Amino acid sequence: MAEHQSRQLQFSGSGGEYFRIWIVNVCLSIVTLGVYSAWAKVKRNQYFYRHTTLAGAGFDYHGDPKAILKGRIVAFLLFAFYTLVGEFDRVAGLAILLVIVSVMPWLLMRSLRFRMHNTSYRGLRFAFHGSTGAAYFNFLLLPVLSALTLGALWPLAQQRMARYTRENSTYGNEFFKFFAGSGAYYRIYLMTIFIGVLVFAGLMASVMLLGSKELIPVEAEQLVAMSVLVAAIGTYLALFLLAYPYVAARLQNLVWNSTQLGPHGFQAQLQAREMLGIMLGNVLLTLLTLGLYKPFADIRLARYRIERVALLPRGSIDEFVAGLQTNTSAAGEEMAEMFDFDIAL
Repeated sequence: MAEHQSRQLQFSGSGGEYFRIWIVNVCLSIVTLGVYSAWAKVKRNQYFYRHTTLAGAGFDYHGDPKAILKGRIVAFLLFAFYTLVGEFDRVAGLAILLVIVSVMPWLLMRSLRFRMHNTSYRGLRFAFHGSTGAAYFNFLLLPVLSALTLGALWPLAQQRMARYTRENSTYGNEFFKFFAGSGAYYRIYLMTIFIGVLVFAGLMASVMLLGSKELIPVEAEQLVAMSVLVAAIGTYLALFLLAYPYVAARLQNLVWNSTQLGPHGFQAQLQAREMLGIMLGNVLLTLLTLGLYKPFADIRLARYRIERVALLPRGSIDEFVAGLQTNTSAAGEEMAEMFDFDIAL
């Protein structure tokens, strides 16, 4: 019976412990002009992965810092070349930018392969099998169409990107499944737009009301323009503060609640107001401490997002993992050389 109870992810990291790793990473990255940042990323990922457990077993990260450094050098050279050429020839700079954009889906696909291959649970690695063509469709064509339609296709693009990354990911030889349709994404964003419209209308009506009662010292012909300006600024600030945690929480819930691995499902229960409180507190304390609270903020947010996700097992987890290990043991580690490049996107 216990095997069918939800198994919540646990995170045991602490701010004080991670602060020591973080401060060393920052100092060495500065001293080495960024070269050490690749090793810093590995240490950071290993800390967060190894302090995340599910059903008593932890995750692990096996990334090679030299592969990450190689990817960052490539990224640096691409953007440095674009910046340098763009200073002297705008047309040539634009051409280089188009080349960078055109290779971005391939780089994203390689990064996904690197990250998944170098993640393990109970000694068994994950993997990513997405094709290059699908990467260009999901990471380039759909975002471009979304921009051309002024964001109308963005929820569809997000749904397709999530489906591409989930359904091409495996744990051992078992593929993940993803069931969320584009309609669920549109509902999240339409609710955000609806809230924005209500805020805008409420602020505009309030300013007009105050102006009509001469509580605001402004001429009648300027009252409409002023009310629109105040409403626009107020709506922007409201969406900036409230929309991001709302969308982030709803999207994480949607993605995990629509994901399945073999017979096992997942459940995420993030709350937008809790996310808002954590994010506002993190920003405020980071500013007040001149950045020194940053590692504590990372731990705080990670703990919340991780521990609001649970596995819904349908049967024995031990037997499921053991079966995957048996089926994939012949594959060996020779595939590791295929994933030796990370652009760190």
